[in-house]
Amino acid sequence: MQRGSGMKRIDRGATARPSGGARFCTGLLALLTLAGPAGASAAPTETPERRPITHRDLWEMRRVGAPSVSPDGKWVVFSVTAPSYDEKETVSDLWIAAADGSAPARRLTSGPGREGGVDWSPDGRWIAFIARRNGDDAEQVYLLPVTGAGEAQRLTSIPTGARAPVFSPDGSAVAFTSSIYPGDAAAQRKARKWNARIYEGFPIRNWDRWLDERRPSLFVVDLPEPGRAAAAARDLLSATRLARSPGFAGRSSDSGGDLDPVWSPDGQSILFVASEDRNQAAYAFTSEQLWRIPATGGEPQRLTKDAHSWSRPTFSPDGRTLLAQVERRSGRVYARTELVAFSWDSVTGAPGSDPRWITAALDRSVTSFAPAPDSRGAYFLAEESGNEKLFFAPFAARSGAPRLVFEPSAGGVYTNLSIPRASGRLVLLANWESATSPPEVVRIEPLRRGHDPISAQNAGRVAALDLAPVQHFWFTSSKGRRIHNMLVLPPGFDPSRRYPLFNLIHGGPHIMWRDQWFTRWNYHLLGAPGYVILLTNYTGSTGFGETFAQAIQGDPLRTPGEELNEAADAALREFPFIDPARQCAGGASYGGHLANWLQGTTTRYRCLVSHAGLVNLESQWGTSDTVYGREINNGGPVWEQGPVWREQNPARLAAAFQTPVLVTIGEQDFRVPLNNSLEYWTLLQRRRIPSRLVVFPDENHWILKGENSRLFYQEVHDWLQRWMVAPPGG
Repeated sequence: MQRGSGMKRIDRGATARPSGGARFCTGLLALLTLAGPAGASAAPTETPERRPITHRDLWEMRRVGAPSVSPDGKWVVFSVTAPSYDEKETVSDLWIAAADGSAPARRLTSGPGREGGVDWSPDGRWIAFIARRNGDDAEQVYLLPVTGAGEAQRLTSIPTGARAPVFSPDGSAVAFTSSIYPGDAAAQRKARKWNARIYEGFPIRNWDRWLDERRPSLFVVDLPEPGRAAAAARDLLSATRLARSPGFAGRSSDSGGDLDPVWSPDGQSILFVASEDRNQAAYAFTSEQLWRIPATGGEPQRLTKDAHSWSRPTFSPDGRTLLAQVERRSGRVYARTELVAFSWDSVTGAPGSDPRWITAALDRSVTSFAPAPDSRGAYFLAEESGNEKLFFAPFAARSGAPRLVFEPSAGGVYTNLSIPRASGRLVLLANWESATSPPEVVRIEPLRRGHDPISAQNAGRVAALDLAPVQHFWFTSSKGRRIHNMLVLPPGFDPSRRYPLFNLIHGGPHIMWRDQWFTRWNYHLLGAPGYVILLTNYTGSTGFGETFAQAIQGDPLRTPGEELNEAADAALREFPFIDPARQCAGGASYGGHLANWLQGTTTRYRCLVSHAGLVNLESQWGTSDTVYGREINNGGPVWEQGPVWREQNPARLAAAFQTPVLVTIGEQDFRVPLNNSLEYWTLLQRRRIPSRLVVFPDENHWILKGENSRLFYQEVHDWLQRWMVAPPGG
């Protein structure tokens, strides 16, 4: 059995640390821990005693949404969700704040339900947002005056609901998306007396729902005159040949797919994203293309003519450049997301023939972006080594390659970048979070290499908790790869003690552990009873280059599993406070796959935790809602029985299973269906291995309900307590 070996080098990275003080929009200066690095204030003379985080602390943290900055750069609107264990009591309202931090944030809307999806009118007087209120059967688009008094006015009345509102350039109309039944399918569905699902093509399920006849469509509604009711919305898309084609879908593959609509600079047409080959998903990679449709209706024109996947079309403020994100399809299961710029021909209303891959020289994946106010380039965010950082890419090739704007000394991750279009000055708004700070809205200050907080929704809650910053370290694996890791210390940490280690495995696999606040797998809550948490970015993780992420293809479990063990060995050598005799490992989704692989390949762990993890590659391929990518990753179709299908299938290693394991699963999970957990459970029981199965009937791939989440964490803590704190076999 593997015990871990082959490390060639270990080197400590900088430890992420909280930054100093900065300007604040409330009086919580002494409490707020997410401030930018400049302008440090004097430390308080007495540090209040902090306590371990509890599930209630985690669950009731307010959840701050993406910022939407006004065209003049003066104001920013964002949603704030106040969670409750009783879902009926969870509310999400819109807040507004001065973008320069000169005025505190205040609540803009108030009422039951959830609100979000904000877009500003070009003159900055109105916002459009999504809400379900006043007896609405589904979410609708509402208009709210930002300047002066006035109540929100409902703009749409679509039975299937509305989302993603976007103002036209002159502010006279709003485009939005709704997923509707084609033709009279809705009436037929209501009238039929039988109950069955019938399909003739792929896919049939997505995450936690069976797909039905609904397809996304694009609507336009004119803004009403003052005192008048809104006019009926015009459906631009559903009657077109594109929307009626069998492979039509929005950017995501479920029936509520995103179309990413954006108006052309002259307001005469709308660009959007759609697929016309989704029905090939069982045997080929599918793509999403850019399309253009007249604002008055008509057959869409396809603007991109390749096999890549395009998303988020966006125009520069001067209207001369069209930007979009794209994943190049090359037969690999992973491709980084790049940023492409086209010149826009205002006469033909189409992009020019000179696409510039403006981030090609940076081997990182773009997560969000916004054009600069001077229209000379774009700012974007990208993952790198456990953080998410700010970069800039010029449009003109002669202006050079993309560059890192600054190295954030506060650590953490920036997300949801927002830049005003009409201000003429650089104002950068984003969310920022870290493992010790839930997301808040911040104003990024590039010259100061940091940020100032705009919101402070959780300052008091966080100040009371003992949350140690993550520590970064690297080692070189037995295959010669540099592997990045983070370590999280338990509350009340005493370096003279010995602590058990929980080797926590991320899912994906094409994501990375980040210095980030998680609700689902919160590092500090998992470690609260007194565990050191190890977070390893194994081969296949993003944020370390495209080749590193692609290297998992044809080797989905063996090398990542070896690296997890080598990471634990490296941590044991580097950190003497870790007890080598008390180690457990676990993860969810792909992390669950790897936990099940460890079950058959090593006995170093006292226990394992597997949530939504496959144990049988073959049945996972045949029942999951995604198929073809798994086939490519495993070296060919299952019936050919290539080496991966035979050698890296955990179920085939069941004779070596020995480690006690907690198995958890959501019954509504179609990404890693319930059958895999039941197969694992049967193998464990047949092998008489101590094990515990927890099935959540009303959960999907994630545990999303408050009380279920609390039970999940309690089950994990009880399992770790049983095997790491109590004597072995206790």
